[in-house]
Amino acid sequence: MASLKFLGRIVVAWFAAWCMLLVLFGMFDWHHGDLPWFVTLAWFVGLLIALGRGVTHLYRVRTLAGRIDAETLSNRQRRRVEVPYGADEAFDIVDAAIRELPNVQDIGGTRGGLQIRAVVRLLPGDTPRRRGLPQQGLDRNTRVTATITPSDGSSSVMFVCEPDSSAWMDWFNPDGGASLEHVETLVRALTQRLTERRNRERADVRQTAMEKELTAAQLGLLQAQVEPHFLYNTLASAQELVRTDPARADRMLGHLIDYLRRSLPNTDGSLSTLGQELERSTAWLEIMKLRMGERLTVHTEVADDIAAVPMPSMMLQTLVENAIKHGLEPKPGGGGVWIRGRVEGGALSLTVADDGMGFRSEGSGTGIGLKNLRERLRLTYGATAAFVIGNNFPNGVAATITLPTKGVNDHA
Repeated sequence: MASLKFLGRIVVAWFAAWCMLLVLFGMFDWHHGDLPWFVTLAWFVGLLIALGRGVTHLYRVRTLAGRIDAETLSNRQRRRVEVPYGADEAFDIVDAAIRELPNVQDIGGTRGGLQIRAVVRLLPGDTPRRRGLPQQGLDRNTRVTATITPSDGSSSVMFVCEPDSSAWMDWFNPDGGASLEHVETLVRALTQRLTERRNRERADVRQTAMEKELTAAQLGLLQAQVEPHFLYNTLASAQELVRTDPARADRMLGHLIDYLRRSLPNTDGSLSTLGQELERSTAWLEIMKLRMGERLTVHTEVADDIAAVPMPSMMLQTLVENAIKHGLEPKPGGGGVWIRGRVEGGALSLTVADDGMGFRSEGSGTGIGLKNLRERLRLTYGATAAFVIGNNFPNGVAATITLPTKGVNDHA
């Protein structure tokens, strides 16, 4: 019904024009009111062209909007979009959306007046004209106007798309759905830009939260880098050895100095290397060997050619300390610690195992060290790193860290 009314309106408009021509020619007594044949022919050709453009208009409107009614059939289209930003930000977003329209030109706007105007030429292929030929008289460009109305912390944008001719021409010459196409394109473009902006804001919030979590984990790391009890016990042992075994005391203090020097945090927050972490843990283990004597044996299986592989600091140290404190120190007679590292398939696999007491229900520590380790792995590598801890055969515990060797995200 809407389609028939639309085409009927065109026919009525052209017949009204025919009547006007008859009246005008009758006033001048042109052959007793008869129209010249060429005027009749021009009127008839114009009517056919208008009906053809009307059918094209109906087809494009149904294709673009999926429906045909008075709103979609109009040559002059209006759309309102709510923007959750202030007027200045909304102005920039709308201006960028308008500039992405195909064949847009003559873009002008007044930021103070919060209005943007532009003209969109007919798209190539919309009319049968050839390149180099002038635009046909029935073809019209589209005027685009965007008006921004500020509100409390937000804005409202009104898009208006209409032909660049007088409104009375709409009765004779449909625009082929150009205004509808342009206004729908603007609404989609603005919606997409708002969605992208909100996604970026949410990503920034998540990044800020991750940075806070990483900072908290790093603070916990700094607090754990030099455990006070370890330092006090080592100094007390060295003080006692000074009186009984000066040479051994000298070795213990030398290892302590080496350990403390290697435990200083990186000021730039960059990753350490497997070689540096192994040297730190070796210095710590040498101190423990001097304190535990023959109760502790250390086995290291790490090739020199993978020493430069990057990894977070203190992770290896955490696993070594857990093996000694919770596995070997409580065990009568002590035991051994194994450190194995290898690179396969672009991943570093680092294992610390012991033959100590294994998992126990009492006296097994607070678990803060391993919790921080898992959190730092998640923040630094995401899902590309893994940490597994389980029983060692036949006794003790084995813990393995798997890290990517390429594409590492070096957090500051």
